[in-house]
Amino acid sequence: MNTYLLLKTLHILSSVLLVGTGLGSAFYMFFANRSGSVAAQAVVSRLVVRADWWFTTPCIFIQPATGIAMAQMAGWPLSTPWLAMSLGLYVLAGICWLPVVWLQIRMAALARLTVQADAQARALPPLYHQYQRRWEALGYPAFIAMAGTYYLMVNKPGLWG
Repeated sequence: MNTYLLLKTLHILSSVLLVGTGLGSAFYMFFANRSGSVAAQAVVSRLVVRADWWFTTPCIFIQPATGIAMAQMAGWPLSTPWLAMSLGLYVLAGICWLPVVWLQIRMAALARLTVQADAQARALPPLYHQYQRRWEALGYPAFIAMAGTYYLMVNKPGLWG
């Protein structure tokens, strides 16, 4: 197998892991937050944080490393419209993701402390719900940006000039 195909394989696998983990984590966190179960929120938020550290974070570095290396090998300047737009959308998703990680860590800590203080806890503090709303508000544009990046990477359309 040549280097380009190895990079392409790593790029595709890491993109699937990156977006798949993000979408799966968002799905479970979204519904755990609506379950009315503080214990479920504590467990799911803890596992979402863990998934981000174990899966999402490494992929965030693998994606640009393999993508830029492939672009150079293929002779595509980073100013190529579809590639520049892909990189821009990736950066936008990252700008949304960084505060999301912080929010997830805070949400997990609040839920854990609430359950530790009262195993039968019926409600989380209002701050948790503020974080939840911000987490969701940042998650939507991040997901749309990643979907746009997928489209551009697969189709490589001529965007302008």
